[in-house]
Amino acid sequence: MRALRILLIVVVVLGGLFVAVDRLAVHFAESEAADRVKFTGATAASTDVSIHGFPFLTQIAGRDLDQVDITLKGIEAGTNGDTIRISELRAELDRVAIGEGYTSARAGLVQGTALVSYADLTDAAEDGVTVQYGDNGKVKVTGTVQVGGEDLTRSVLSSVTLVDGRTVRVRADAVPGEDVPGLEQLVRSRTDFERSVGGLPNGVVLKKIEALPEGLEISVEATDIALAG
Repeated sequence: MRALRILLIVVVVLGGLFVAVDRLAVHFAESEAADRVKFTGATAASTDVSIHGFPFLTQIAGRDLDQVDITLKGIEAGTNGDTIRISELRAELDRVAIGEGYTSARAGLVQGTALVSYADLTDAAEDGVTVQYGDNGKVKVTGTVQVGGEDLTRSVLSSVTLVDGRTVRVRADAVPGEDVPGLEQLVRSRTDFERSVGGLPNGVVLKKIEALPEGLEISVEATDIALAG
């Protein structure tokens, strides 16, 4: 009985050490992965990676991870400014395959949500135009036009839709005073706009968009995309 108790104690201690080592390895791998996750042509202010599944050591030995969650904030696309900055992207990566030498990785399936703040949407609009949350899933767009040499400010409620899986379209439902000849076209030239969502990897498709009080929430999806390397 004494020998059995000693054996059980040894098993418990070794099991505890294995769990501790496994968790330390996960923490180190998450930190390394956060530094290596790159999207071509874009930079992120911060990246957080969470690796799921236990034990981690057997997953990494087989270079195949079941699920990885990533959160990127402040995604900037290195373009000419005709894109919308992504305030935050949260995504679940399934079937992550790690390449030889652990220098590259690909995800079999990516599903997540991108958030575009109204401040970032305003920055993407025409100069002097502001975008805020309106009501009932609409956005409020305010801009100033010149009519007869005088400044005329108009606010319109606009619908937000997706075009071609990569572009956000903002278009006024109606323009106040549109019975004035030429006024509607003039106002729309300021308040209606289309911008691509910058900083997303090739292959990522925008599936759904919704205007919420905190910003535009966009569902994203992709299959077989490169994460690093």
